[in-house]
Amino acid sequence: MNALVDILASAGLWAAVLRIATPLILGTLGALLCERSGVLNLGIEGIMTFGAMIGWLAVYNGADLWTGLLVAALGGAVFGLLHSVLTVTLGLSQHVSGLGVTLFASSFAYYVFRLMVPVAGTPPTIVPFQPIDVPFLSDLPFVGSALFTQTAPTYVAILLAVVLAYVISRTPIGLAIRMTGENPHAAEAQGINPMAIRYGAVIAGSALMGVGGAFLTLSAFNSFFPTMVQGRGWICIALVVFASWKPERALFGALLFAFFDGFQLRLQTVLSGVVPYQIFLMIPYILSIAALAVMARRARVPQALMQPYRRGER
Repeated sequence: MNALVDILASAGLWAAVLRIATPLILGTLGALLCERSGVLNLGIEGIMTFGAMIGWLAVYNGADLWTGLLVAALGGAVFGLLHSVLTVTLGLSQHVSGLGVTLFASSFAYYVFRLMVPVAGTPPTIVPFQPIDVPFLSDLPFVGSALFTQTAPTYVAILLAVVLAYVISRTPIGLAIRMTGENPHAAEAQGINPMAIRYGAVIAGSALMGVGGAFLTLSAFNSFFPTMVQGRGWICIALVVFASWKPERALFGALLFAFFDGFQLRLQTVLSGVVPYQIFLMIPYILSIAALAVMARRARVPQALMQPYRRGER
């Protein structure tokens, strides 16, 4: 019991929670934006992988770190455009298109990486984002080292969650997105172009996914390897349901999963040799499934999600 208290009282745990949560926040916000407009984007896993690669590659070839994030966003937006063409314009299955985007983006990322980077025993590295020392706040006991020693993208991700929550619930463009996801024909009757809204939401959401992947190579780590996303994209899809398609809840869900993950990593060191490590790896997923099962019962799915839209048809 004392060991558990020590873990929970460790500032390092809470600092790790924010780091682990950052790509989940960005990916979940991207998926949520797509789905609020009525489009399921299962391409997230591949988009995050491609964003991680292309952002790192840009910095490796001389770009600064912020440009690397921008390149990752543009890369994600391109795959969002592809998914939009297939699902919004052509009306193809959103499941099949999304899985196809994931397979294509992941494979293309590995191909480009091997084409541009010589094969070496040790993967090449870059200098990633460094933690920001916030005046006065970083010096606070416990809170300072837990919350105010993060890299800039982490603070940007949290700010984006707040901004997107405001945009979705309080602005005309947010109302248009919500109307399109609920009833695109009613939106059309109000002079809104549902196809344009879906295109914009999917492209913007995919750009966020690309930035979420780039965080892994430009901040959390300093190199790229093809399997580094490790299912985070699928976790983001589940977190959207957990959040009931609300950005503020998405932020909480990402932090909750990150807490489970960070906690099990430290628990392994305490109980190493007593309990198989595979049990610890299961903990965040089991707890997340349990939380998802509870929250999903009260979740209200956008009524037009996964439904193709044709102008003039009902």
